[in-house]
Amino acid sequence: MERFRKIARNLRARQTSAEAKLWHALRGRRLAGWKFRRQHPINGFVVDFVTLDGMLIIEVDGATHSTPAEMERDAERSRVFSALGFHIVRVTNMDVYENLDGVLDMIDRTLRPS
Repeated sequence: MERFRKIARNLRARQTSAEAKLWHALRGRRLAGWKFRRQHPINGFVVDFVTLDGMLIIEVDGATHSTPAEMERDAERSRVFSALGFHIVRVTNMDVYENLDGVLDMIDRTLRPS
């Protein structure tokens, strides 16, 4: 477990600009009062963002997530998280850069389904 905490700390220190932009919008309970964590270890993986109360994981995917190997790795991660009761949403870097309000709205709707 300590190994994954070190990995998470390292990832937080060198987050992508898309992750930084989304984190700015999520941190400090800025989205409808939900507490989010960034680069948080869960069951042998480190997720980009998670709200434990909402059981929601948000993954911000760059171009490398479009290769067949990465897509299979992402699918395996999603299977593990789903088995733990988490809902997973994936957004692209471009989604964050070009439509942050839409990303935040989608996250909010996912956390509070009508």
